Order: sequence, then C-alpha cells, then structure tokens
Amino acid sequence: MHLTDRDKRRVGDRIRVVKEPVGPDRPAERDPAVVATVSEMLVRIEREGMPAVLDYAARLDGFTGTDLRVPDAELARAADQVPAAVRAALDTGAERTKRFAAMQRARLQDFEDEVVPGVVCGQKFVPVQNVGAYLPAGRFPLLASAFMTVGVARVAGVPNVVTCTPPSLNGRPHPAVLYAAQVSGAEAVYAVGGVQALAAMAFGLLDGEPADMLVGAGNAYVAEAKRQLYGRVGIDVLAGPSEVAVLADDTADAAVVAADLLAQAEHGPTSPACLITTSERLAAEVPVEVERQLAGLATREIAGAAWRDHGSVYLAADRETAAAAMDLLAPEHLEVLAEDLDWWLGALHNYGSLFLGTWSTVVYADKGMSGTNHVLPTARGAKHTGGLSVAGFLKQLTYQRATREATRTQAEPTVAVSHFEALVGHRDSAQLRLDMIAEADVSDSMHAYEQLTTTQTGR
Repeated sequence: MHLTDRDKRRVGDRIRVVKEPVGPDRPAERDPAVVATVSEMLVRIEREGMPAVLDYAARLDGFTGTDLRVPDAELARAADQVPAAVRAALDTGAERTKRFAAMQRARLQDFEDEVVPGVVCGQKFVPVQNVGAYLPAGRFPLLASAFMTVGVARVAGVPNVVTCTPPSLNGRPHPAVLYAAQVSGAEAVYAVGGVQALAAMAFGLLDGEPADMLVGAGNAYVAEAKRQLYGRVGIDVLAGPSEVAVLADDTADAAVVAADLLAQAEHGPTSPACLITTSERLAAEVPVEVERQLAGLATREIAGAAWRDHGSVYLAADRETAAAAMDLLAPEHLEVLAEDLDWWLGALHNYGSLFLGTWSTVVYADKGMSGTNHVLPTARGAKHTGGLSVAGFLKQLTYQRATREATRTQAEPTVAVSHFEALVGHRDSAQLRLDMIAEADVSDSMHAYEQLTTTQTGR
C-alpha cells in the first residue's frame, strides 16, 4: 500500500517520499499454488462430501473424530475458561456492535410510492436466509470477528447462521472464540477450519442447508476459497492483509502515530502501514519512534517485518495534497490525527473505515468497542465498495404494481423502444395490453350505444 509511479504523477511534485518499500506495490495477483490447491479441495469436497471434509480436517486441523459440531457442554464450559475481565470485555464489544448494527438497520426503510399516476413502486429489505460465518483462530485468536459476522447477521434477521472455527488450542476450538460466538448469537459451532470449512458451509454438509452467503476473514487459502465460491454464494469482501494509514499534521504526537501504525503491522508480516503528513517534524520523528517502540514490542518480529517491507512515509506540501494521495491509496483503516476534523471528513472519499482524532483509534474498532464493523476492503477495494454491515445481510428487493389506467404511460414508450431494438417479444408483451384496453374500450362503447338505443326505442 504505497504510491505507484502513476499515483505520483497524478499527485504531482507536492509530495516527497521519506520511506517507501522497494519494488511495486503489494501484488494483486493470486499465488498459483494456492489457487490450484483450493480448486482441487473444493472439487473433491463437492464430489465426496463429508468424508473429504473430515479427511482434510484430520490432516490440516489435527481434528480427530467424526462429528465436527462442538458439543453443547463444551460451549457451556467455554465461559469458565475465559478470564472474567475478558468475558466482560467481550460482552461489551458484542453489545456495542449489535447496537450500531441496529442503528443502521433502523435507517434502512421499506417504502412504496407512486412514480406516475397508477404506477406504485416499492422496496423492502429481506434478510439472507442462510449465512456461513468463519471465525479465524490462527496466529492470534481474533475474538471480535464473531461480533462483526454472527452478531450483525442476527441483527439483520438472518434465521440460520452456521459458524465454523478451526481447532487452535490442544486440538479444540479456543474457548474465548467459542464464548465470543455464543454472546454474538451463535447456536451451533463447528470445529473445522480453512478451505474445508468454507466448502462444508457452501455445500450444506454441516446442517443440511447450503449457505447463501459466506463471511469472515482468514488466510490466503480462505480468501481464495471465497473467491472461487463467489457466484455460487455471496461473500462479504475479498480481503488481504490488514492495512492502516495515518494522515497527520504538526499537532500530532509521533509516539501516538508510531504506536497506531505498529498496532496494525503486528497483524502479519505483509500488513502495510503508511503515514502521509504535512509536518516535516513528524516525517523525521515517526520512523525513529517506530524503531524505538519495536525494540520493546513482543510482536516485533511480525510488526518489524511488516514495517520494513511494507511501511511507507510521505511528506505532503499541504492537506489537499495529502487527502488526494490518500484517496489513491484507499486504505482499509484510515486515522486522521490533525486539526479541523470536519474538513478531513468532507475531503476524504476512499477508505474502509475512518477514525477521526487522537481519541479514536483503529484498535477500538478491531475489538468491537466502537461498534463499527472491521470486515473491510483492502488492496484499494475501498475505491468501489464499503465494508460488511447489517446491510450486507439484507437483500434490497423492489416490487411494482400498476392500474389499468396507467397502462398507456408505460406500454406506449415500451413499444417504441422495443420496436427500435428489434426485441419483438418485448414489443408484443406491451402491445398486447394496449390492444386489450382498446378492445375493452370498443366493447364498452358498443355496450353503451346498445343501452342508449334500447332506451330510446323503449320510449
């Protein structure tokens, strides 16, 4: 996530590189080996069903047994294995995420109205019926993922949510992940991960109901499985490594900027972190402060590699240039540590989620404490799409109904356009209704004439 040569030409000479990775931006193309492996696994699972899922679960997850569903007793014990302070925090995050999702849902309104006299059109929001939610638990158990997927799906009104998480602790799902799933509204959790989990949900091998939509983050294999299954099922986003960018002016503190960059860099060694600043002081201080903080960071091997290989710092001549450059990067997470936050809010257009001011940081949303969803687009996807929300689990459906009296206002122009396009079936479908009205009008006129004649004769 750094400026390409083309980006720099668009921005002009009002931005200077302070630190930048060598070579092109993170490649968008997929690893051919991953693509081939995922394709082979999906084909086999679709052909063989649950035996293939169990074989992959045994080989890749270390799972033993024949029933992937986590027993109710194990789910019930999960709370006892999670420290009380963590349980309280998870309760808080789940509740706030649901609360914000409910606020969003309340503003997605069904309606109907008259477009022209006699033609009524409307829309209604209908929840997806079957959702498969994947809860990652790899290097770190990302506990808030359940809030953003299972919890928000429940607020949307999804009646059936299947939840999968890989065994990650002594061959069993992490109890904190299980607890987060419970407080988010999960009714059943299956101990299976990776491609086999996505395939099992998509093909309906777990509860007999094929998923209509798959959601949740994961590694490169999970992302590729979602990509290959897309079309058969809906998905949330095709997300890559977590990204963070910071826009800062001279009022920002270098220690805060460095800490927020490293907080996201520790997600993985390929997680990009970028600073664009209008302050020469910050441009000089932040790289030094990053190295100072890395020295005492327990995750420095991960965060340090990410910063070394994927970190960037740019010095912009003014805030307009900084905003324009950031819109080109379209980062997943974007912090603004600067004055006049309302100006930045209006000036910026491309980001997954925006964090305004020193007292708003990405890590709050990561843990569900602000209430917004952290399933967001990466790799410049924010230029054309937003992140997962309650709206993602709702289908915006339209309907229409018309009266006889409104036929001519729709049919006559439809006949004209369809005739010009040579789509004679379209033309005839509309013309038929015009003919029906014409025939009825003639019949009504004849009937009226007969009644009038009879009345006059009777006199």
